[in-house]
Amino acid sequence: MLSPDKLTPRIDPSRDAGNDADFIDFDKLIAIARRQWRMVAACAFAFAILGVVYVLTSVPVYTADTSVLIDRSDNQVINQLAAFGQMDDDEGTVLSQVELLKSDTIAYAVVDKLKLVDDPVFNAQRNSLFSVATLKSMVNFKSWFADAAAVAPDREMLRRYAAETVAGNIDVERVGKSYVLDVSYTSQSPDMARQIAAAIADVYLVDKLNSKYEATRRAGEWLQERIEELRQQALDADLAVQKFRSEHGLVEAGSGTLISEQQLSEINTQLINAQAETAKAEAKYARVKSIIDAKQTDAIVTDVLDSSISNDLRKKYLEASKLETEIEARLGPDHVQAVRLRAEMEEYKRLMFDELNRIAESYQSELQVAQSRENSLRDSVTKATGVAATAGETQVQVRELERTRDTYKNLYQSFLTRYQEAIQQQSFPITAARIITMAETPTKPSAPKRALVVAFAMFLGCAVGSGIGAFREFRDRFFRTGDDVKEVLDVESLGVMPLVDDNIDDPTLVDPSNPRSIARGSKTTTYVEEHPLSAFAETLRSAKIAIDLSAADQRCKVIGVVSSLPGEGKSTTSINFAKLLAMQGARCLLIDGDMRNPGATRAIGRHAEAGLLEAIVDGRPLKDLILLDPKTKLAFLPTVARYRVPHSSELLASRGMDQLLEIARQSFDYIIVDLPPLAPVVDARAINSKLDAVVFVIEWGKTSRKVVQSTLLSEPELYAKCVGAILTKVDPSQMKLYRTFGSSEYYYKRYSRYYTES
Repeated sequence: MLSPDKLTPRIDPSRDAGNDADFIDFDKLIAIARRQWRMVAACAFAFAILGVVYVLTSVPVYTADTSVLIDRSDNQVINQLAAFGQMDDDEGTVLSQVELLKSDTIAYAVVDKLKLVDDPVFNAQRNSLFSVATLKSMVNFKSWFADAAAVAPDREMLRRYAAETVAGNIDVERVGKSYVLDVSYTSQSPDMARQIAAAIADVYLVDKLNSKYEATRRAGEWLQERIEELRQQALDADLAVQKFRSEHGLVEAGSGTLISEQQLSEINTQLINAQAETAKAEAKYARVKSIIDAKQTDAIVTDVLDSSISNDLRKKYLEASKLETEIEARLGPDHVQAVRLRAEMEEYKRLMFDELNRIAESYQSELQVAQSRENSLRDSVTKATGVAATAGETQVQVRELERTRDTYKNLYQSFLTRYQEAIQQQSFPITAARIITMAETPTKPSAPKRALVVAFAMFLGCAVGSGIGAFREFRDRFFRTGDDVKEVLDVESLGVMPLVDDNIDDPTLVDPSNPRSIARGSKTTTYVEEHPLSAFAETLRSAKIAIDLSAADQRCKVIGVVSSLPGEGKSTTSINFAKLLAMQGARCLLIDGDMRNPGATRAIGRHAEAGLLEAIVDGRPLKDLILLDPKTKLAFLPTVARYRVPHSSELLASRGMDQLLEIARQSFDYIIVDLPPLAPVVDARAINSKLDAVVFVIEWGKTSRKVVQSTLLSEPELYAKCVGAILTKVDPSQMKLYRTFGSSEYYYKRYSRYYTES
């Protein structure tokens, strides 16, 4: 018996063998590839066939190319004439030209230039079987039932269809980082491809020329209107300046200088001169005054030197002085003549100073005149300064008005110049692009590329097949290997039982001489007898060893064989397991405990008339009810269900069942009970307390892991007694595809010789 701690479920519901790996398991990937390669190959083959069909049914098309260079030449004449509104062709400009070449404007212009609406070659385009146009026409259900006359397109609609066709077949690519645009057109006719490609380039050049002409024309019209506004604004601003000057008396004397400013400058000059004259007069007067006050007869004054009177008096004074000196030297100072001469000298001196006083008075008069003039000029300067200050304050407003006037005048002149340039540019045919490679008629089709289409179809088929295979693997939620059993259920894998063809023998064949014998049954029920060395039998031996180890202290071991769902091979496993035990010399009793669906009884005991129900309900002796296999000596207690037993769980848990097992324990070494499946009924739970061990049966590739987990979790006591699980109905040819490197199944070929019987 297992210890109580074994009653705790060992299954983690969140565990799934397909979701545990946190890294790339290349062994699993290789195993998946081995399992799904047929699906991938089938899809690749199917898509390759579709690719071949497409290549054979597609209409060949031809592509003509032409190259256009966006010219960035630095011709000065062109730049001067085209300077208005022209910008350098930068990255964005080049990409804009690409979109222009793909636009409806170019497409409509090409349609009109080549008259494609009436061109039979252009309108006779055929559609491939798998083309978009064909698919659209197939799904356009309205056209199926509409009247042909009602849906007939008019000329404008035909023109639109033609433009859409042209635009859809244009391809424009920029050549590297250059300013060259490679323009290509694809058509079913090589000549039509060349004509349309050449027309696209020509129309593009004309469109650029027309767009520049229209731009300059619109700019000229706008400039003309703007020039009139600026001219009137310049006149109004000039008139405002003159009116303001007139109102405030700001008269200019020339060169932008006001009269008040000029007058102030002149008066300042005169004042400086007057101050100099005053200083000069004052110096002269002071000099004369100092001579007079000091009585200096020998002092020199300019005006005295120029005066004849002063000169005569001075001469006479000097002569008298000289004579007086001589007389005084001869006759003495008291001589009458010396006294007379000294008196004359005094008179001459008085007369000389009188002349100096007259000169001093004239100097004083000049000083007064100079001072008076200086004061007058100073007053004039003060008045002129006030006037100039007032004019300066007003001049600020004048200058503001003048700046406004000059601004309008400059704008007027600039716009007038640009207007003249725009007028010249309208009549100057310049385009900033040119054709550098002319379109030529293609000699071979550009599409379809047959090898590439078929290769791509095969690649697409491989991708689709891989996706389908991955989905199938993702949806595979079944048990495939013993490792799945260990990883998902946390129980031992006892082995696998290959699928056996059971359509050979008659399941009702019974020995006529011994009606108490077990029927031979089908091949599935006798497989362990006929193939005792097979993997089938080895799996059952593994189950026996696991049971013996788990219940070594039990003299007789009651073993339950159970599954999650009906039809998983539980009864077949029970019969073969019981026969194997009997073949090994053990006394074995097989009890069909599935009262509602007695599969073991139908297989080997259909001829029985009484069985388990009679033993439990009526208390009939066990020896009167069991069937015996004469070859293996297996005892079998069938369940003869003549009617539905609604209380089968109560019967299995009843005292009568206990008594039956107690009697059987005295006579047998192993008691195998074929129990009902866990999911639909609760019979296995009812008899669980009477079991020593449980063998769980899982159908390979059919029973979901989630179902097995949920059923075992709902039966923790039964799960604790489970010694292992057996995978039944295994397809050997498919099983090898699920063997991964390192697992026991991987080395099956190396030990398969042990399962051969010769």
